[in-house]
Amino acid sequence: MLLPFVLLAAAYAQAQDVAGPRLRAHVKFLASDLLEGRGVGTRGGDLAVEYLAAQAALLGLKPAGDDGTFFQRVPLVGVNPSAQSTLSIKPAAAAMTQRLVWLNEFVGTTLQQTEDASIDAEAVFVGHGISAAEFGWDDYQGVNVSGKVVVLFTGEPPSDDPNFFGGKALTYYGRWTYKYEEATRRGAIACIIIHTTPTASYGWDVVRSSWGREDIEVGREQGAHALAFAGWVTSEVGGRIFRDMNKTTTEALQMADTKGFHGIPLPLRFQGKFPAKVRKIESRNVVAISPGSDPIKTHEAVVFSAHWDHLGVGGAVNGDSIYNGAVDNATGCAVVLELARAWQALNPKPRRSAIFLFVTAEESGLLGSRYYADHPFVANGRTAVNLNFDSFYPFGRTLDVGVNGSDRTTVWPIVEDVAKRFRLAIRPDPHPERGSYYRSDHFAFARAGVPAFSINMGVEFAGKPKGFGERVMAEYNEKHYHQPSDQYPAEDNWDYAGMVDITRFGFTIGLEAANSEKLPTWRKGDEFLSARERSGVR
Repeated sequence: MLLPFVLLAAAYAQAQDVAGPRLRAHVKFLASDLLEGRGVGTRGGDLAVEYLAAQAALLGLKPAGDDGTFFQRVPLVGVNPSAQSTLSIKPAAAAMTQRLVWLNEFVGTTLQQTEDASIDAEAVFVGHGISAAEFGWDDYQGVNVSGKVVVLFTGEPPSDDPNFFGGKALTYYGRWTYKYEEATRRGAIACIIIHTTPTASYGWDVVRSSWGREDIEVGREQGAHALAFAGWVTSEVGGRIFRDMNKTTTEALQMADTKGFHGIPLPLRFQGKFPAKVRKIESRNVVAISPGSDPIKTHEAVVFSAHWDHLGVGGAVNGDSIYNGAVDNATGCAVVLELARAWQALNPKPRRSAIFLFVTAEESGLLGSRYYADHPFVANGRTAVNLNFDSFYPFGRTLDVGVNGSDRTTVWPIVEDVAKRFRLAIRPDPHPERGSYYRSDHFAFARAGVPAFSINMGVEFAGKPKGFGERVMAEYNEKHYHQPSDQYPAEDNWDYAGMVDITRFGFTIGLEAANSEKLPTWRKGDEFLSARERSGVR
C-alpha cells in the first residue's frame, strides 16, 4: 500500500506547483488586441491556435490531431448577414406593412448558407416550440408548419416538479438551439424567437452582439432542408405580432406556459430578404495527448477541454470594436495549459491517458466540441470523463466551486472527496432555470454518452463580503459578457488565486479518474439526454 500513497503524495505536490504567473502570461497574451478577439476564420483566431499548439509542443505533449499534427481540421461555413437585411410584418387586416429595424428590433441569419435567402410566408405561433412525448407536451400538435414561419419563445413551461421538464432546472428543450433544430425538422421556412430577458436569461444587447455578426455553421448537407431565417425579435416587436390577437407579449407567454397549448395560426405574414456573404472556413481544434502508463488503460482517456474562440472584431462600443474575450475564455485556456504542464511533470504518469483539447466555434453553438465528439482521438466509449473549463474571474481565492452534472456520474464520489481535501464547498446551480449545463462544450460529450461537466468558480471569495461574488458576476453578465469590455485590464491587476484553486481542483479530479479501476459512467437513468433526444441533436 506504500506505493499508491507515495504516488498520491507526489501528485498532490505537483498540483501545489500550479502558479498564478504562468496563468497570467497565457491570459494576457490570448486576450491581447494582437489576437483581434480570436474570431473563427480570422488571423487572430489562427494566431491563438498556433500559440496553443506551440505551448503543447513545449510541454512535451504528443500530437493527437490530423496527420500527426496538433490540429484537427473542422470544416465550417461563415455566413455574415448584411446590415441591409430586412424583415417586415404584414398584418392580414391592415394595408400598412411594418418594417423592423436591423439590430434594434431584429437580428438573425440564414441557415441555407446562400447569399440571397428570402421569405414571404404565413406565420404560426407555437408557444415554446417543444415536442416532448415523455412530458405529454406537443406545441406542434394539429398544425402544419411546412413552408411557414414559426414564432416562439425560448425556455420551456415552468415547473416545480423534477419529473416534468426537470422542475426548475432547464432541460435541452428550453435552449434556442433546440428551437431551430425542431423547426427545421418540421419543415418551417423560418423560426423567429421572441426575446425576453427572463426566458433567454440575458438581455437584448447579448442577442444583438452575438447574432448581428458572422454566424459560424456546420457545412450544410446537399439537399438538406434548412431555415431561410433563424433569428430573434425584441419583446416590443412581440407585442406587435400578437396585437391582432388582443394579446400582449406577456399574455402570449402565459399561453405558451399553459398545459394543453397547441400552435395557432397568426393573422399576419412575414416578409424578408437576408443578403449575406458566405465563405468556407477550415477552422481547427488543438488536440494533444499525454499517454498513460498502463499498457491497457492507456487506450482510455480523461479529456480536459476549453474553447479558444471569441467574437472577433465587431460593432464598436465606446470606441472599442475588439471583443477580446479575456474572461470568456482566455482564462479557461490558461487553466488547461497550466493543468497540462502539471500533468506532464508527473512521474510515473497516471494509468489512463490525458487529452488536452482546445476547441473552436463554441460561441457559434459548441461546433468544435461537437466535431471532436463525432471524430474523437480516443473513442467515446473509452473516454472516462470530460472536464471542461470556461470563464473564470480574477477575484482572489475561491471558497466554493460549481460542478453541475457531476452528481449524475460515477465520478461524483471523487468530486466530493477532492472538494473536501481542498476545503471547497460544492455550490448547487444557483440558476438552474438558465440551463447553463447545455451552454458549454462538455455538453457535446454528454450527448455522445461521455460523463461530462464543467468546473466553474463559485460565488464566495476569501476576504470578500458575502454576496460579493453574486453581485460582480451579475455585473459582468450585464455589462461585459460578449462585449468589448471583456478585456485584460491595463493595470494588470488581476488576482489569479481563484484560478489556481480551480486548476488544482480539476487536476486532482482528473488524476483520480485516470487512475480509477473502473471506467466512469453516467449513473443509470441520469443521462442528461435520452437516446431519443441525442438522436435529434445536430
